[in-house]
Amino acid sequence: MKLISSPSSPTPAGHYSSAVVHNGVAYVSGQLPRVPGKPADFAPVTIEEQTRQALQNAEAVLLAAGSRRDLVLRATLYVSDIAYWAAVNAEYAAFFGVHKPARAIVPVGAFRNGFLIEIDMIAAVA
Repeated sequence: MKLISSPSSPTPAGHYSSAVVHNGVAYVSGQLPRVPGKPADFAPVTIEEQTRQALQNAEAVLLAAGSRRDLVLRATLYVSDIAYWAAVNAEYAAFFGVHKPARAIVPVGAFRNGFLIEIDMIAAVA
């Protein structure tokens, strides 16, 4: 088992690793739309911006784990309001292109600090 961190994504705010790699699979912890280099409570304004940032953070962790977006097996997207589904789906589709990993979108209610989304992923390691 290998614990992963990435200087290109925000430092975990709790007692967890950004990802764990085991038996050729990377398990990426939930990534909020935190912007590296900005205060921990800074959140982009729109759900589209937040979705893009959370996906970019997840991708930085994937790369540090020896994986990449086209090797994602499953993604779980936690949204503060199901009304964001269409906007989140559009950003997600643009990010993955023709690749279509298994996915769930789960409405969970309010996050702290104005965050609207959190994304975790499971991916094969290259």
